[in-house]
Amino acid sequence: MFGYYLDLALHSLKRNKALTALMVLAIALGIGASMTTLTVLHVLSGDPLPGRSGTLYYPQVDARDDSGIMSGKEPPPQLTEIDGFNLLHAKRADRQALMTGGAVPIQPDSAALDPFYVEARYTTADFFAMFGAPFRYGRGWNAADDEAKARDVVIGSELNERLFGGANSVGRTLRMADSLFRIVGVLGDWAPSPHFYDLNTGSYGYAEQVFIPLQTMLDLHLEHNGSTDCWGNGTGGVGTIYPAPSCVWMQFWVQLDTPAKAADYKEFLVHYSEQQKALGRFVKVPNVRLRNLMQWLAYQQVVPDDVRLQAGLAFGFLLVCLVNTVGLMLAKFLRRANELSVRRALGASRRALFAQLLIESGVVGLTGGMGGLLLALLGLWVVRQRPSDYAALAHLDPVMLLTTFLLALGASLLAGLLPAWRACQITPALQLKSN
Repeated sequence: MFGYYLDLALHSLKRNKALTALMVLAIALGIGASMTTLTVLHVLSGDPLPGRSGTLYYPQVDARDDSGIMSGKEPPPQLTEIDGFNLLHAKRADRQALMTGGAVPIQPDSAALDPFYVEARYTTADFFAMFGAPFRYGRGWNAADDEAKARDVVIGSELNERLFGGANSVGRTLRMADSLFRIVGVLGDWAPSPHFYDLNTGSYGYAEQVFIPLQTMLDLHLEHNGSTDCWGNGTGGVGTIYPAPSCVWMQFWVQLDTPAKAADYKEFLVHYSEQQKALGRFVKVPNVRLRNLMQWLAYQQVVPDDVRLQAGLAFGFLLVCLVNTVGLMLAKFLRRANELSVRRALGASRRALFAQLLIESGVVGLTGGMGGLLLALLGLWVVRQRPSDYAALAHLDPVMLLTTFLLALGASLLAGLLPAWRACQITPALQLKSN
């Protein structure tokens, strides 16, 4: 019966091409607008590390004094250098990584290349394994290299291509900030979005090209350009190069493989805060947080407000399009009252007529979905031309492609329910008698 109803639907749609075109256009415009904004929202609010995010946590402790600066119930979003290293050396997690951001000057050996700056990540050995960073060549450094302040560096694939033509550069030297580093690894294509492990340097469209041991960075006084918040008399550190002890400027992530370990680690943070209060470093009662990766992104509200607003407006526009489609379908179906009455008189049930009209609505929806897909692709191309840091991420993936057609089909069937039901309530005898 489905094939028969489909054939009837196609013949019906062809009989009134102008009305059919208006219905398809209404669905296409609504789907195109809503899927453009929904795709952008989907990309920006996605999980940057699927399969790992549930075991990655961001600890926070409150080292602030009562000066009133940086007030609030939530602890600071970063750690002081002292607390960062204390928690790192405690080794209470399955893995842990302390880090901050910066930029370093690259001094190429080739005379054909001028010196240039690249974004840097100063971190500790577990960073790569904990976040699942893939290596094209080599490996990361180890904990012993951290403590030895080794002149080791892991570089990104983009920098490796620029300096070495994409060849295996492990073992070669790289001059940065007037110091020689040994390349121990080259990352593959890896740029988590959002840039979850340090949202201060940018949420989207940000990727470091060199990774240097954190203690090496401190030893060489390499440039730090991340976010810094201080309280009390906090200013600069030694030679004003790095923040003072009363400043937060480092990020710390831990891997806790089970919920029980996460609960134990939060308890450890409370005990650590009590210990620091007893030593006179902390003045507040323990105020700690331990959010997993997705909870941290939600708390930081990484998705821009304008994207959420645009998505809401687009779905409002889709609703308007559906209302118009309902009116067009109602007019179309009621104009066919004579035809439907003849089918009822020949023995077709109301259920059969209802199914026939819904299939016709579905054909309109699928056709409108194809038009909406083209409009969504155009809309995403326009988004990619914007100067936003997330613009380059606006691409339609298979999930959103399937969502486009499901949404179009569902919207058209929903729009067809009332017109189909109303058309099926017509009394056949009255229509046949009037003819």
